[in-house]
Amino acid sequence: MARKTYALGLDFGTNSVRALVADVQTGREAGTGISEYKKGKQGIILDSQNTHVARQHPRDWINSMQEATKQALGQAGRNIKTFFPENIIGIGVDTTGSTPLPLDKKGKPLAEHPEFKNNLDAMAWLWKDHSAYAEAREITDLAQKIRPHYLDKCGGVYSSEWFFSKILHCLRKSPQVFRAAHTWAECSDYIPAVLTGRQAPETMPRNICAAGHKAMYNDMWGGLPDEKFLARLDPRMAELKARLYQKAVPVNKLAGLLTGQWAKRLGLPERTPVAVGAMDAHLGAVGAGIRPGTLVKIIGTSTCDMMVAGMRKEIPDIPGLCGIVPHSILPGYHGLEAGQSAVGDIFNWFVSCLSPCGMGHTELTRLAKKLKPGKSGLLALDWNNGNRTVLADHRLTGLIMGQTLHTRPEEIYRALIEATAFGAKIIINRFEEYGMKVNQVINCGGISEKNDLLLQIYADVIGRPMKIASSSQTCALGACMAAAAAAGTKNGGHPSLVAAQKAMGGTRDKVFHPIPENKKIYRRLFQLYRDLHDGFGGVGKTGFSKIMKELLDIKESI
Repeated sequence: MARKTYALGLDFGTNSVRALVADVQTGREAGTGISEYKKGKQGIILDSQNTHVARQHPRDWINSMQEATKQALGQAGRNIKTFFPENIIGIGVDTTGSTPLPLDKKGKPLAEHPEFKNNLDAMAWLWKDHSAYAEAREITDLAQKIRPHYLDKCGGVYSSEWFFSKILHCLRKSPQVFRAAHTWAECSDYIPAVLTGRQAPETMPRNICAAGHKAMYNDMWGGLPDEKFLARLDPRMAELKARLYQKAVPVNKLAGLLTGQWAKRLGLPERTPVAVGAMDAHLGAVGAGIRPGTLVKIIGTSTCDMMVAGMRKEIPDIPGLCGIVPHSILPGYHGLEAGQSAVGDIFNWFVSCLSPCGMGHTELTRLAKKLKPGKSGLLALDWNNGNRTVLADHRLTGLIMGQTLHTRPEEIYRALIEATAFGAKIIINRFEEYGMKVNQVINCGGISEKNDLLLQIYADVIGRPMKIASSSQTCALGACMAAAAAAGTKNGGHPSLVAAQKAMGGTRDKVFHPIPENKKIYRRLFQLYRDLHDGFGGVGKTGFSKIMKELLDIKESI
């Protein structure tokens, strides 16, 4: 009888590391573990003087990875008598992004140096850090003038969430950190490099997923932006390019083999294959079963909306997307990414900061379910953390209109859910406006499993059935699939990532279908949302598109 084989998926999220041991033949979960980051607020290190700042300490990643892996292996051993760590044939890694980290010449994080241990700018710049909004605008303006093709593949606007914006802001704000940094690496590159002993910048494998979607990397123009472009931003940025990387590769490639040191620390066999890393949403899409015609929504603190298209299909440049990158999700396919900057974060904000009498998600959801669409008279914009797609403007802010002295907390809660659904519909419409037909929508992430109200509202607003991925750990499962593909058939894995998907993935039987009467009301509400979206978002000629930014300017000046 053939040896039973398993893969280990490591999912580095915003607040914790999740580890998953999955059966390579079926995708069945053998064991899971989770370890929350210890530093900061729920693992996020904030700055009381600047609400745009969100950092992490790389030591948290390492400690939580070790703890979560031990939990998952222990649970797998208890659940399956025939399981042993020696049955693990590969390791896959997904992380948040863009989450770049400054490193020294040996690939050691600057945050590990005594002189920088308390310096926020020497830590990892988490994906949700928007402190580089001015630099993002500067990069966008320069590219529009001299390298417009750089923007064509990332929706027309460079984001404050992304790689070069954050590095340029560090150069301006903390030149001592920038000078000390020999290079910068995404979290999704750093972790596989640590595990395989390839931390030295010249040997560190770099993934096409983060490079293409966050760092303007494209083989059509030779990889990263050219030196002349970077020098126009600052000559020191051009000098840095030589210390970054020349080539980025897909997630089905091998990053290296697990070192003896890390084999002991994790309790795994030495020389276990480790796949090249990727961003969490991209491997979440893989784990949920993405394929041409399928849009995968990864719903968490924010959302990512992912699609793929065959390499033979001519993909137009789609304004507002976070990138169109060959091989970034599935090797052999174009990967297309969109998303919303805040979804779960908005609901958590309301519960944590504004909900009266300590009402939590469960009670608010119960009461909101009793409301009919449109009954509250409320309409909201889902921009509490800016707009990622399609406006790509992180200086937009949230709005709730229609409030009266009779407005109830559950009505506001439902209006916030509806706002995220309207934002999701805007994204789907943008895909289809440019020829990317959406035949089905598969949802994954914790919210899609826990909140039936949200999925029903999404079905009613979007007007399509909402399916749910079979696994509750789609990002980690996608990492397991990548590990199985990187390990290959000779080690008991799969010949490709698509083959791993077919064997290890699927959707649940429960599907949320649109309710006709709700769909009709939401069609009217969506037109009003669209008017607000375009008006405050500065689409066309409007008289109030600057209000949100004027308010921010006043706030920041004070």
